[in-house]
Amino acid sequence: MIVPHAVRRPAGASYRLVLPLSLLFGAGFLVLADALARTVVAPAELPIGVVTALIGSPAFIWILRSTRSVRT
Repeated sequence: MIVPHAVRRPAGASYRLVLPLSLLFGAGFLVLADALARTVVAPAELPIGVVTALIGSPAFIWILRSTRSVRT
């Protein structure tokens, strides 16, 4: 859920650009998160959901705070 919001900031609000970029960046993000999950605690594997949550939670809070400050 974070990738489309992150892509929308530099790309603008046009869905013609946001949708394909979200697909590409989302896939790249999951590949990097999977690689990180496999190497952090090698030879064991960390669940990919843990990695995406650790990255996504602070990003979600940042987006939430930045959109709130614009509205008030």
